[in-house]
Amino acid sequence: MIRAELQRLVGTSAYEIWLAPLELESFDGDVLYLRAPPATEKWLVGRFGPVLDRCVRQTLGTHTRVTFAGASSSPHASPAGRSGPDRDPTELNPRYRFEQFVIGEGNRLAHAAALAVAELPGQAYNPLFLYAPPGLGKTHLLHAIGNYVLDYGGGATVRYTTAESFTNHFITALSTKALDAFKHAYRDADVLLIDDVQFLASKARTEEEFFHTFNALYETGRQLVLTCDRLPRALVSIEQRLRERFEAGLVADIKPPDHATRVTILRKRAAVDHISVADPAVLDLIADRVPDNIRALEGALIRVVAFHSLTQRPIDRALTMEVLDAMYPARRRSGPPSIAQVQSIVAAHFSLSVEQLTSASRASAVAWPRHVAIHLARDLTGASLPVIGQAFGGRNHATVLHACKRVSERLKTDQQVVDEIATLSALVSARQADRDC
Repeated sequence: MIRAELQRLVGTSAYEIWLAPLELESFDGDVLYLRAPPATEKWLVGRFGPVLDRCVRQTLGTHTRVTFAGASSSPHASPAGRSGPDRDPTELNPRYRFEQFVIGEGNRLAHAAALAVAELPGQAYNPLFLYAPPGLGKTHLLHAIGNYVLDYGGGATVRYTTAESFTNHFITALSTKALDAFKHAYRDADVLLIDDVQFLASKARTEEEFFHTFNALYETGRQLVLTCDRLPRALVSIEQRLRERFEAGLVADIKPPDHATRVTILRKRAAVDHISVADPAVLDLIADRVPDNIRALEGALIRVVAFHSLTQRPIDRALTMEVLDAMYPARRRSGPPSIAQVQSIVAAHFSLSVEQLTSASRASAVAWPRHVAIHLARDLTGASLPVIGQAFGGRNHATVLHACKRVSERLKTDQQVVDEIATLSALVSARQADRDC
């Protein structure tokens, strides 16, 4: 009766997409507990919470209410998800499984390695270090390993957490004198999954504890899997002994998906969420507009479906173009940036003029920004060393090489420089894309 009333109130299309997947968790006479897909639960509560409450009260009585069970009651919660001071607030997402992971050329090695680790924890690759920019699926693989081990690991225990949660948990354990419980929570796990290890940087006491946790697990043949947004050697603010351990197993990267893989990801997401897309060109359009981030790719699809649900318009090319034009304007393919663009962005970043940047001044406030600009010009523009030297005040080949060497040396030891170069590279790329619109 509740489902029929919901379908009448919100319409068949919105009901089939968003409300039909809801599952009944339990009912205690006063509260109806529902389970929603974790990825859309928050949006569902905000969008359909009031209408759910109204339907339940009309059907079961005015004293009843609706709540969502959430991840805390998931059958796939990590063993540390018990009550008590050592409970980790992060848990495995049951939607993130190997079956839902779309394999492409950019992630084939990472997927194969993750599956091997899940099948033979502690025997295949230990540690497994997955690195990629945000939104490319490394967290999906991390959760997939945990879910696989819980399902097929013969009772093996899994602990999933983020580096930030590990840090917070450690600080709490220190302040409450609960270090023994903290150590047992992590060192007793058969498989330890740590997300975003770059956030351990510059936290000396946490690094020390993580080092001993790593050793305790590794030396007893237990599996460690780590994710990061950069290579271990680029984590220059993390102790060398930890970086060396990160590199001791298999380091696998994940690259942005190609167009065919992006379409497959969208098609699979549509199937999982029971989204009917009559015109396959819709998925091609979305894949064209969102090339570099799977999370944004799926978000674009959800936005199109939400717009369809709210307006009752069909999911066709016209609707998709309207939604995408607002969020992801079409861009022409851009060529490499010019040396002048690099100079302009670097000069502005360091509060200099381009004339100062290319001048003969050897003052440190000018020399280092000039080295950075030359390094980026060589890395991003494809120009030859003589051409770069000429653009920087007629400097010779050896001077350009010296500037590049200075920056490369700093990149090995200074995390601030690593982050600064990454930021400037992104700014140059964004400026070039804007010019090509």
